[in-house]
Amino acid sequence: MTATIADDHAAGARRVSVARGYRFELVKLVSQWRIRLLVLACWIAPALFVAAVSQQSSLPVDTLFGRWMHATGWAGPLVMLGFAGTWALPLLTSVVAGDVFASEDRLGTWRHLLVAVRSPRRIFAAKALSSLTVILLLVAGLACSSAAGGVVAVGNQRLVGLDGHLLTPADAAGKVLLAWVCVLAPTLALAAIGLLGSVALGRSPMGLLLPALVALAMQLAQMLPLPVAVRLALPGYAFIAWNGLFTSPAQLGPLLIGIVVSLMWAVTATALAYLLFLRRDFTNPTYDGSGRRAVTAGVLPLVGLVAVTVAVVAGTTSATGSGIEQDKVQRSVATAFAHLYRMQTEQLNRPDVTEAQLKATATCNKGGGKVAAQGPGNDWRCVISWHLPDVEATGTAIYQLDVTADGRFVADGDGPKEVNGYFLVRTPTGDAPNPLWQFDGNVELLPTSPKG
Repeated sequence: MTATIADDHAAGARRVSVARGYRFELVKLVSQWRIRLLVLACWIAPALFVAAVSQQSSLPVDTLFGRWMHATGWAGPLVMLGFAGTWALPLLTSVVAGDVFASEDRLGTWRHLLVAVRSPRRIFAAKALSSLTVILLLVAGLACSSAAGGVVAVGNQRLVGLDGHLLTPADAAGKVLLAWVCVLAPTLALAAIGLLGSVALGRSPMGLLLPALVALAMQLAQMLPLPVAVRLALPGYAFIAWNGLFTSPAQLGPLLIGIVVSLMWAVTATALAYLLFLRRDFTNPTYDGSGRRAVTAGVLPLVGLVAVTVAVVAGTTSATGSGIEQDKVQRSVATAFAHLYRMQTEQLNRPDVTEAQLKATATCNKGGGKVAAQGPGNDWRCVISWHLPDVEATGTAIYQLDVTADGRFVADGDGPKEVNGYFLVRTPTGDAPNPLWQFDGNVELLPTSPKG
């Protein structure tokens, strides 16, 4: 009898494994009504949204790929990706990761949890892994639901890339999936910031809001005319760098830098949260976090990481200024125009012509030539010239450009109206605006060599 009691006591004193703790924490998360509601919304709402918007006469043309939602179902998940990177993913990481530790402070259950698990290290691992699992489930729902809604509502057609080239349905599907995979890196960075805030700030609501506030600050920073090295050193840039996948050749430099920077933030913030958690005094039931410790052990290391990253990016990429320069804008506009000219030719049933035959070039200035032709602004003006086989006259078209600080631009046709004016053309999916009337493009911020 004594031996049995001793064995039972030893079994009870045995530490709970990480796997069991993970299952327990995952069940705790999923049992919350708000988490269940978020999962349901992420797996249903995007499909309904994309399907509904795709049937509207007015499209979100101010959103990347929004103007193509009538033409292909693969534009919808990219529109949803742009929205998710701006609003949905920061809020989701706040609700999940930003509250995973703070909830124990509000409920006063740390003592019971420590008695049951007997290892702060395993508690941290279980909570971090469970929150990561839920976040991945939410992101997968956003991606799968929006893709399904777009394909079912519009169809599996070709997608027009950011430089005007056409992607086959299979290629479009692969790149859409890859784009969603790429934003996992900045999502992990925000989740790690949520863990850090939840540990450092205790029951304070600031811990819950921290990922959303950090994401908002990085979005505002991306709107400012910052040097390109500073822009790439912020993990928020990875939320928009995926657009480089949709050019030919793909603009992978900024995307890879954004992913690496985001993963560095994720590792650093998680490590800081882990160290703060191990040093915490669990005997104080009214613990509300330490503001000084949050600054010294949380904010300052991340600020130092930004400084180091800026120096590394500037030293290894030769990136200077805004990264938006005259020759880059001219190449991007001319390339997109040539691809879309071929598309227009096909839609108007004219003889096919290749980009090599067109020899499209662009001459661009800013502010009417009164200011330096560099940097963002809505005062860019480009004159595009091209040649047709067996035609001596040179064709010209004028575009007004609005170039944003992150390199994206919208080209608005300014004549001649027969080329880039507004008129409808017949396509396999129905009547659509002239593809040369307005189009989106992207200027790679890193130094590039001229393309033939």
